[in-house]
Amino acid sequence: MKVLLTGATGFLGSWVLEQLLQGGDTVAVLLRDGADTSRITHCLDRVHVVRGDLGDMAGAAPALRAWAPQAVVHLAWDGVAGAQRNSPRQWRNVSAALELVELAAQCGARHWIGVGSQAEYGPCANVIDENTPTRPTTLYGASKLATGQLAQALCGQLGLRFAWLRLFSSYGPRDNPSWLIPSLILALKRGERPAVTGAQQLWDYIHVADAAAAVVAVLHSPHAQGFFNLGSGSAPPLRQVIEAVRDLVAPGQSIGFGEVPYRPDQVMHLQADIRRLTQATGWRPVVPLDEGLRSTVRWFAPESGTS
Repeated sequence: MKVLLTGATGFLGSWVLEQLLQGGDTVAVLLRDGADTSRITHCLDRVHVVRGDLGDMAGAAPALRAWAPQAVVHLAWDGVAGAQRNSPRQWRNVSAALELVELAAQCGARHWIGVGSQAEYGPCANVIDENTPTRPTTLYGASKLATGQLAQALCGQLGLRFAWLRLFSSYGPRDNPSWLIPSLILALKRGERPAVTGAQQLWDYIHVADAAAAVVAVLHSPHAQGFFNLGSGSAPPLRQVIEAVRDLVAPGQSIGFGEVPYRPDQVMHLQADIRRLTQATGWRPVVPLDEGLRSTVRWFAPESGTS
């Protein structure tokens, strides 16, 4: 299949790109000038590069119409970092995605797949399925929610199959160093004593390879439509995850549990019900947490000697 992929230089996007190419798909990636391509340098000789920016698709439109993708996988998003979650610029992602839907239809594409976030649900205290009420507490979550809902309606009008995967917490090699698991690895590698919350949360972590495989599975499952939760389906105590990372990097190092207060809106139980996704595609996560953590530690601290 000819696939246009946005967000290919991001964490999840780089893994989706690899898996698309491994599966035999022909891929075009949308790259803005000056984009950091370090995550996908090893793939660039196998993809069609279209220069453009989601904020101004007019310049890229002729090249995309000429390339004529059969499907669009939309992962790009401006403002993912925690400090940007309430930036007013979040809403621009909504209009950019809708313009991409329109352009996909003009190019003759039949499938439009997007990735949302568990932030669309807001605070929850139970296992989350797709019928859980959506009550986002950040502009990021609200913009993701609006994008999914509006893109679904527009795809329906334009005759495109629509699927939206609400991603829970992903981790793995090539992750952003500022997120929890990489930041713990790097701090322990430096010999520091990380300060964290009480870590009593029950947290659903999915390895990025599994998350990428789910995106590809939805793309290639023509009857997979609508909204899907994308997580591991399990939620071990966060303290267990932190201690496992510590044991891989710096066994015996103390952790400052409880030294960071919980946020007022702290979610204590984040767990995806993934049955709808599994039933629609046959996909299920295959990377055990201990194996995924070892691969992540090897990436960020190769000298730690994990095996």
